[in-house]
Amino acid sequence: MKFNVHGKTLQQQLSAVSKVVNAKNALSILDNFLLEVKEDSLFITGSDQETVMTARLEITNQGLDGKIAINAKRLMEVVKEVSNFPLTFEIEESNGAVDLIFPGGHFSFMGVDAAEYPQSFDTDDLSMEMIIPAEVIQRGLDFTLFAISTETIRPMMTGVFWDFHDNDITFVGSDTHKLVRYINSSFQPNRETSFILPGKPAGILRSLIGKEIETVKIKKDEKSAIFSFGDFRLGCRFVKGNYPNYNRVIPKDNPNELTIDRITLLSAMRRVSLFASKASSLVKMSMDDNFVVLQSQDLDYSTKADERVGCSYEGSPLSIGFNSVYMLEVLNNLPGESIIVKLSDPGRPGLFMPFEQKENENVVMLQMPMQVIE
Repeated sequence: MKFNVHGKTLQQQLSAVSKVVNAKNALSILDNFLLEVKEDSLFITGSDQETVMTARLEITNQGLDGKIAINAKRLMEVVKEVSNFPLTFEIEESNGAVDLIFPGGHFSFMGVDAAEYPQSFDTDDLSMEMIIPAEVIQRGLDFTLFAISTETIRPMMTGVFWDFHDNDITFVGSDTHKLVRYINSSFQPNRETSFILPGKPAGILRSLIGKEIETVKIKKDEKSAIFSFGDFRLGCRFVKGNYPNYNRVIPKDNPNELTIDRITLLSAMRRVSLFASKASSLVKMSMDDNFVVLQSQDLDYSTKADERVGCSYEGSPLSIGFNSVYMLEVLNNLPGESIIVKLSDPGRPGLFMPFEQKENENVVMLQMPMQVIE
């Protein structure tokens, strides 16, 4: 097996596939990339058993088709040092010997029998197929990925929920402290289906969909899916379980409405949170007339802070507490210059949304309140 490829192109594809490979694997073979040559294409595969990713790049094939597994870390390090050169790979599949030739020198190292590498997902077994605009997926993941849980005690919350309806697709992320629902009606699936995409493949998908990618093809069944876009193919298993009814969590009647500049509130929250209790991160918001007062204190260190911010407020005077860490995440991920905060009472969730929703989109972010002790 012998082929030519440019170092920079190879480095870019190896870097993309490396996002799947874990630092430590239960199966040692998964420490490797699988390299497979088919005619004038090189396919690079990485896997952690639950997620499999393959990248394709064009090569000049000077030998027979074949495949071999090569340690991912070693190959990344080697190619990085010669990324500016044209490279020639000469591989003996019989004994795993790899010779990497570049102008003025070469590296020799060993690969592993490709037969040991786990099989990829079989697309023939995936019955449902959809082609979705890449921008719809990118925006859905941009809004929701930050909100998913990292705690495995509730596995369903560790992924982004994709909920397809006849006239829209809804993305939901939640860690039970905050929840984000993003609805896009510019794409109409004309079917009812849903799945929970784990955080890792969701993050990879989000990072690789660029402006040059127009559509993403999804082939799925009840347990897994393959996402095909550009030169990449990402296969993964879904999170098991039923996602909670997110619409029931979102209050329908929050009569108190605060309209405020997002950056102004974000900056004030960041300053006041410096003096919040490290244990609770509590910041109290008190609304009245055309201003909101942010207050925090840490009794352990006898520190406190408050800041008054101008706004437009309609409703009864109200004080409510929020975790400032989650609040900063929400404010950082909300779009637009001005936002609306809808509140009911100190014990019910607050709703955060952009003042102007983009056409065919609806973004709502929910945050659970904290008890305020006067």
